[in-house]
Amino acid sequence: MLESIALILIILWLLGLVSSYTLGGLIHILLVIALIVILLRVIQGR
Repeated sequence: MLESIALILIILWLLGLVSSYTLGGLIHILLVIALIVILLRVIQGR
């Protein structure tokens, strides 16, 4: 479930970059959260 949430956040961030429509820092905060979740999953070995 966390992996799918992280994937959705990354896709939304990329869409924001492509369409030049961003919500300011919110998109980047979501990206950081997604990267932290992915790193935790990799470190835990899941």
